[in-house]
Amino acid sequence: MSAIAMTAIRAEGFVPPSPADFNLPPVGYTQQNAPTFEFLGETMYLGVTKPMLQLALSVILIFGFFYFASRKRALVPGKLQLVGEMGYGLVRNGLARDNIGHDFMRFVPFLVSMFFFILVNNYFGLIPFIQLPTASRSAVAYTLAIIAWLVYNSVGVQKHGFFGYLKHQTVPAGVRGPVLVLLIPLEFFSNILVRPVTLALRLFANMFAGHILLILFSLGGQYLITEMGGVYIAAGAVSFVMFLLICVLEMLVMFLQAYVFVLLTAMYIAGAVADEH
Repeated sequence: MSAIAMTAIRAEGFVPPSPADFNLPPVGYTQQNAPTFEFLGETMYLGVTKPMLQLALSVILIFGFFYFASRKRALVPGKLQLVGEMGYGLVRNGLARDNIGHDFMRFVPFLVSMFFFILVNNYFGLIPFIQLPTASRSAVAYTLAIIAWLVYNSVGVQKHGFFGYLKHQTVPAGVRGPVLVLLIPLEFFSNILVRPVTLALRLFANMFAGHILLILFSLGGQYLITEMGGVYIAAGAVSFVMFLLICVLEMLVMFLQAYVFVLLTAMYIAGAVADEH
């Protein structure tokens, strides 16, 4: 058998990462003995899963961080207080005030909580022994988007009334006549229905794609070095270098995705509470 054929046979032993790697069984179970149930034709695990624990852990970490950062509230802040103030100021001034305007303060607690909740859960993907960005599960991203959708639509209805808000979101300023028959359904579809989907997809797709690349390069590098050997050791080393470079890139992407998610939420709130045109 030729060397190429032998190499191909050995390479067939490598199992590339797939979406199934993100569907983890409940804690304390394996995929074989985990309890399941059927929902919309899909088999779901029944129990407490790793992403659930990460969501709870992120709340504890965020509460603990801001509790200790704000406990002394010194005029000359220490390092922890300074980091807390910088993070709070980034969302308060850069996202809420600059986008929503004079009535921004009542939305700051929601936006700050949303930003740090997404940020911490994103960075879980780079922490050893956790190594899973929680929003790489689509249910997490869609739940966050639905919460944002409920908030900006409810404040819009609160300000304009139900029918006034529908008009506000679906009738473009200065447009009159028969063309509204075409524009109103399009505006309704774009402003009311599509926004939460794109908001969730952006976060989910970035976290999912980034993490699957990390799995691919780390497992691929390990396989090339330990299973293939020979000249493939150099390729395995390159794979590990790529893994490290993507880790650095992911640190930026994880921050940007939290920032963009909250930025868009703030912009949607601003549009919902803006005066009627």
